[in-house]
Amino acid sequence: MQANKEMLQKIVPPETIGIIGGGQLGRMMAIAAKYMGYQVIVLDPTPNCPTAQVADGQIVAAYDDMDAIKKLTEKSDVITYEFENVDLEAATFIEKASKLPQGAYALEVTQNREKEKSIIKEAGLPIPSFAIVHNREECAQALQNFHLPAVIKTCQGGYDGKGQLKIESEKDMKAAVEFANPGGTFIIEQWVPFDREISVIFTRSQTGEIAFFPLAENDHKDHILYETIAPARVSTEVKRKAIEAATILAEKINIVGTFAIEMFVKGEDIFINEMAPRPHNSGHYTIEACNVSQFYQHIRAICGLPLQEVEQFQAAIMMNVLGEDMPKAIRALSTIPEAFVHLYGKAEAKEKRKMGHVTFIGDDFQAVEKLKQAYEGDIYD
Repeated sequence: MQANKEMLQKIVPPETIGIIGGGQLGRMMAIAAKYMGYQVIVLDPTPNCPTAQVADGQIVAAYDDMDAIKKLTEKSDVITYEFENVDLEAATFIEKASKLPQGAYALEVTQNREKEKSIIKEAGLPIPSFAIVHNREECAQALQNFHLPAVIKTCQGGYDGKGQLKIESEKDMKAAVEFANPGGTFIIEQWVPFDREISVIFTRSQTGEIAFFPLAENDHKDHILYETIAPARVSTEVKRKAIEAATILAEKINIVGTFAIEMFVKGEDIFINEMAPRPHNSGHYTIEACNVSQFYQHIRAICGLPLQEVEQFQAAIMMNVLGEDMPKAIRALSTIPEAFVHLYGKAEAKEKRKMGHVTFIGDDFQAVEKLKQAYEGDIYD
């Protein structure tokens, strides 16, 4: 249900925005909010987390600590979150206090792959074939109906390749059966031999207005996003199908704020993969390449402000900086002036841990690719 425009409460500076989660997405939300003049308070169990470093205050507590949630609610005029695994009891409490415009339902759907896939299927949108299983016997039986390759995932939790197993052989089928521990819920999906993966990132206001960012094209390594190219190199027909599907889901789930949908592209067809009810790693390019970033637009949406029309000024490549990439990113600061280096302020650099990102922009992909090669090949040295 869309909010009544006359009754919509606008949150304006210097009122306070509360953020659940203190990682890099919360940090970039906070930076956008501070730029606009808001006060920011973050709830996170780690003292001096990345978001706290740029916020006005922090509540150090577990995400499901209801006393802390009540304190955050009291101190905030509006609340948002940087990840989907927010405690649903906490989200419902905040929603009932009329301080969570995004609501608890989008979290409920995206926290559970079974609910997520069911919503997409009910909407009549294209998805890979799937089956839900609860134990090893059901898993073994369901696998008989799948052509390999396939993939099995936990229905809750899991990210960056964690909580899933690709099934390519008889040996993998046995491993998949073992993976399906009794008492859990798992989803088996047909593997889609896609040409490319794209992200559809958009922001929806509390009145139902939607602003789309240019489609982004993603490349992964070891199940972690390696780079994003924007705009995506897809046809006008693929763009149309992707935006149409995203619009249907946005209205069905009643999205508020910035939202991301990952899709596979095969020929002129799309297959919806996963959804994230928040700004997304593949949307970081919008900070430099667009007139409005995914974070700035998100803050406008949750605060009841009208959205800005999106325009991309230049082609962009965004590359994640993992723990092992930190020396390269630091070197880029002093050797590649065209590199936009974002480091998240995490205390310890670990292998495969997202420590930051680097964005390159240019008039065309040839210019951007040259900057990327300089970053990866050290030709500036």
